[in-house]
Amino acid sequence: MIEHDVKDLSQAGAGRLKIEWAEQFMPVLRQVRERFAKEQPLKGVRLGACLHVTTETAVLMLTLKAGGAQVALCASNPLSTQDDTAAALVREYDIPVFARKGEDNATYYRHLESVLATRPQVTMDDGADLISQLHSEGNRGQDLVANVIGGTEETTTGVIRLRAMEKEGVLAFPVIAVNDADTKHLFDNRYGTGQSTIDGILRATNFLLAGRTVVVAGYGMCGRGVASRAKGMGAHVIVTEVEPIRALEAAMDGFQVMPMPKAAETGDVFVTVTGNTSVIGKEHFVRMKDGAILANAGHFNVEIDLEALAGLATARRQIRPFVEEFTLRDGRRLNVLGEGRLINLTAAEGHPAAVMDMSFANQALAAEYMVKRGRALERRVYVVPREIDREIARLKLLSMNVEIDGLSAQQEEYLASWRHGT
Repeated sequence: MIEHDVKDLSQAGAGRLKIEWAEQFMPVLRQVRERFAKEQPLKGVRLGACLHVTTETAVLMLTLKAGGAQVALCASNPLSTQDDTAAALVREYDIPVFARKGEDNATYYRHLESVLATRPQVTMDDGADLISQLHSEGNRGQDLVANVIGGTEETTTGVIRLRAMEKEGVLAFPVIAVNDADTKHLFDNRYGTGQSTIDGILRATNFLLAGRTVVVAGYGMCGRGVASRAKGMGAHVIVTEVEPIRALEAAMDGFQVMPMPKAAETGDVFVTVTGNTSVIGKEHFVRMKDGAILANAGHFNVEIDLEALAGLATARRQIRPFVEEFTLRDGRRLNVLGEGRLINLTAAEGHPAAVMDMSFANQALAAEYMVKRGRALERRVYVVPREIDREIARLKLLSMNVEIDGLSAQQEEYLASWRHGT
């Protein structure tokens, strides 16, 4: 059997059924796979992926393999792996997978090394851990980088890291920021994160949102999605922000906007979606009401300062799966969900397949673009080419039986000219 490290291969049958279910809702990626199977644009290319190991990711891996790629996959978060999916990819589809739900830090990085050991020519990240590891390995890393044509990055946090690397002049190869494609962040981030985050919170807590106060930290596309879904379930929503334009948008969208120290006093549920560190810390914990629930939907588990919370607590216990209760000196209890990690993948199943259809179509087509043109690109972070973005939107509309207008020759000429006036 191919090299792998998964929890239980006997779960492969169940995993395959779940993958087949997800595939039904991913028509754009299916169309990409059909073309890939005929044209083989990735033939012989070694592709190393560090993504959440979910059923939707499995459909992407099968698409890349159909295009001729030699794929190896590890998890981009210790708690996001679906073990049955990982088993199915290994046993049913012969794809090397290194991922176990609940793996410790040492195992997580060993799995990154297992993917790097395949000497990837294209990297595919969700959070930039694979690229970061590759760049931090000294001489070995330099040797591996020599093989790399380029990479792709799935999420906001990863793009932030990559742009910092570009600014410092250390990025060793070009990377396409899949997250910045309109068909990714306008839908995956907003509708996917909005629905799956609420789903994860409810699965972990069985908490009634109606009539309660939900505090959303960050009003980017992910924060907008969480805020709108919470509002739709009857919650009173408060938004906290550091960026004035986004704060203004939140206020214009009908949400109450205030600083986190003030919001901490009234919130029942707190959700961080900023991509930054220590968004909720000691100064906020001491103001929170008894029973407050804290969840994170940002990529890394740094948005809630768990070390500070542990320092304030006199006792802590696992009161439900994915719910840890911290008791403070005055008897107040604060509940942290999913160890402060991505709650939508820790306690739920991540984004629905129908929205990941577009995100992963972007990944597949960006990988194809990188194979064809990456050697001519500078060592920079690039946005997905507009023609790819628009084609994915066209295919998605087609799959939804939605028709749109087209421009007439007269309209095209009008838009292209400066001579038409009043």
